[in-house]
Amino acid sequence: MTEVMSKPAIDPKAFRRALGNFATGVTIITACAPDGTKVGVTASSFNSLSMDPPLILWSSMKTARSCAVFESATHLAVNILASDQMEMSNHFARQQEDKFAGVDYEDGLGGAPIFPDCAGRFQCEAYDRLDGGDHWIFVGRVIALCCLGRSPLCFHQGSYAMVFNHPDT
Repeated sequence: MTEVMSKPAIDPKAFRRALGNFATGVTIITACAPDGTKVGVTASSFNSLSMDPPLILWSSMKTARSCAVFESATHLAVNILASDQMEMSNHFARQQEDKFAGVDYEDGLGGAPIFPDCAGRFQCEAYDRLDGGDHWIFVGRVIALCCLGRSPLCFHQGSYAMVFNHPDT
């Protein structure tokens, strides 16, 4: 007789608190559907994936209203927010009818909105979408980038933070 071992349950609140110890940058990921519908979401789940080819990834809850646009879009843009763009982060984190009303942006490749004065931007072709539990993992192939050299906005332990150079460097 084989004994079935059950995995210990992970408390979701403890898991979230533990993840909060990992400081991340703050981005707004944007895309444009074939019908012209534009979406933008604040995300800290952005990361590099590959240098050859140049790939990035980010993830979104499968139930997010914007997911259908990201699934159908040919391109996406990653806008890495600068330390003085906290209000923009909050704006795109909230549910609202038209997130782009009154926001300064231009259409990037494939119509994905790009914002001025960010720390950096990546414009990507949609490359792949992977199942990640309750999230979709979107992979983009970088085809254009812009590094503005501004100090990035960060998120750590549930709060916005800023980057400071370590005194030993």
